[in-house]
Amino acid sequence: MNERRTYTNVVGFDDAPFPYEHRGDVLLVGTVCARTRLDGVVTDRVRRDGVNATDRMLASLERSQFAEQIRLVLLQGIAVAGFNVVDVERLHRSFGTPVLVVARRRPRVETFRDALLSIPGGARKWSLIEKLGPMEPLRGIFVQRCGLSLDEADRSLEATTLHGKLPEALRLAHLIAGGVTTGKSRGRA
Repeated sequence: MNERRTYTNVVGFDDAPFPYEHRGDVLLVGTVCARTRLDGVVTDRVRRDGVNATDRMLASLERSQFAEQIRLVLLQGIAVAGFNVVDVERLHRSFGTPVLVVARRRPRVETFRDALLSIPGGARKWSLIEKLGPMEPLRGIFVQRCGLSLDEADRSLEATTLHGKLPEALRLAHLIAGGVTTGKSRGRA
């Protein structure tokens, strides 16, 4: 029998805002939620346009007191800190939980690809994105998924979303990252 799951213990990652000219590390915030209740926060730093996003996410999860409870990793986009692309399949395989990438709008794939291919290591990063497949529309947003069905993604989004269309863990990570970095949270969360 194929059991359908609803993943409700989640961590949502988002990066902090940074100025265009910034060339260092960027704050990465993960918020741990049970459904829509905030239970904890994990942080790390990732290199702008670097290659360490997956390693830093794994490290922050593995040292977290919540590691055993997390059943789904949520990402607000497949890249953080500019073009630091997350290897979603490796994150799924290494941490042992499904990963759901969420975007508010359908990405402009060709524009993103052209920009990515113009930086060192861009071809490898683009292959990580291609390997994951295209984004799918779901509940008024777009998702890419690894380790869960579209139905499981739908049920998990329903269970973890309180305000708007984004899961609460991603909304909170966005607000916290912005508030800590700039002194105030702003923009759509």
